[in-house]
Amino acid sequence: MTWRPIRLAAAALGITLGAALTVAAAPARVVSINLCTDQLAMMLAAPGQLASVSWLAADPRSSAMAAAAGGYRLNHAQAEQIFLMHPDLVLAGKYNAAATVSLLRRLGVTVVQIAPATSFADVRRNLLAVGAALGREAQAREMADRFDADLAALRVTGETPAPAALYYPSGYTPGAGTLADEILKLTGFRNIAAQAGVSGGGTLPLEKLVMARPRLIVTSAPYPGESRAEEILRHPALRDVRAQAMHVTSDADWVCGTPKLLGAVAKMAQARRALEGGK
Repeated sequence: MTWRPIRLAAAALGITLGAALTVAAAPARVVSINLCTDQLAMMLAAPGQLASVSWLAADPRSSAMAAAAGGYRLNHAQAEQIFLMHPDLVLAGKYNAAATVSLLRRLGVTVVQIAPATSFADVRRNLLAVGAALGREAQAREMADRFDADLAALRVTGETPAPAALYYPSGYTPGAGTLADEILKLTGFRNIAAQAGVSGGGTLPLEKLVMARPRLIVTSAPYPGESRAEEILRHPALRDVRAQAMHVTSDADWVCGTPKLLGAVAKMAQARRALEGGK
């Protein structure tokens, strides 16, 4: 009897296994088909263990590890392509590429799915889950402990939370129960969207943003070309609000729940201190 399928299933659920199971051989050929598992795998895999990551991992607009991704074969999360790579483990997101995951499993390929992180605690859990799946538990624990320590050092204390808005194309905003909301709270800000009742991802009417008078606005860098979704970011009312507030542009560090998130936290902590200094 092989313990490997049991071990991998438990890793996806963050279950700690006994010593008898941890002796199972680590996977030798791993493929990741999700932007966030791509980055976790690149951080944790042993040399030569990771065979392929998704094409999104090489896009600097969405990936905090685009340069590193250039050293791997890129995939488009297609079952036929992945199967022909002969992986003994595929890492996937919980909600993406459902058809690919289903077909790979029917073909006998082991797939571990990782849920997106919506909290700092999830970042640690996902590090440990991917580490267990790769047979790199010790490295994952070390990285998770370092993440916790670095995060604690960036916490902004002693300041009254300042109103802040996260505002993206089509008026999209992360509300309560999101990783972005946790970043705001840790660095001394109050999320206007969460206060307005937005839970998870949602939209915030521009009128509510204007009336809330944020002291800081976080928006994304525009993509090349023209987009109707981005027109709201050029609205005169938002321009007037931005003229009276500090502005931060989000980047790839914000996208996935990995230790790269510390870059976004550091930027926000710096902005909060600058804001307090300027009153």
